[in-house]
Amino acid sequence: MGKKISEWFKSIPSQIAQPGMKWWQVVLSAFTFVMDCIYRVLMEFAKLVILVIVVIVSCQVFSRLVLQSSIMWSEEVALLLMAWTAFISMAIGVEKDLHIAITVFFNMFPKKLQTFFLKFNTVATIFFGYILCHYGILLTKNAMRSTLPATQWPAGIKYMLMPVAGIFIMYFAIISLFNLRKYRHLSIEGESQGDGKTDQQILEEMQAAKKAEKKALKEGGNN
Repeated sequence: MGKKISEWFKSIPSQIAQPGMKWWQVVLSAFTFVMDCIYRVLMEFAKLVILVIVVIVSCQVFSRLVLQSSIMWSEEVALLLMAWTAFISMAIGVEKDLHIAITVFFNMFPKKLQTFFLKFNTVATIFFGYILCHYGILLTKNAMRSTLPATQWPAGIKYMLMPVAGIFIMYFAIISLFNLRKYRHLSIEGESQGDGKTDQQILEEMQAAKKAEKKALKEGGNN
């Protein structure tokens, strides 16, 4: 395990600086490397949070049904952790383009108009990320003055991941706006550069495959 970690650290310069890169590309690659490393840590943390939620809720149900008593802090902690997962999910949704979109009329627009609206939507997403980051910091600071009733923890910890989500929403939206995905280091997340297709891309590929299949059947029937 230690050998793998040391080898990974040794490979960092080669991961950041690819042959033929200009200086600004190296700087950009180094920035995305740091952001992708932090994001991977955030993903692992999210998995741990979900596991803790399941354990806490299960213990609470068992305590009520079997022991006829209640864990006073269980609901409060579970809601706090669910708030954290909600903020993390926002960033994941922007990265994977998973947020709900109604495209019935959008698909009827000319390609140039579609491109304009997609860019506008991405800019609006960057602005939303900024709002989350800026006001999330203010909200966390102000909420630290009060405490949660059951655990007596500072109430601000409920919103701690709000600015973090805002930062990554801006990061992924900017990557999308300027088509900088090639500078990301998806191997850190266990993906290759060609993986990570959005739901819309998968749907379009399925529809194209069905059309091709129908066309082939028609041509076979005519023959």
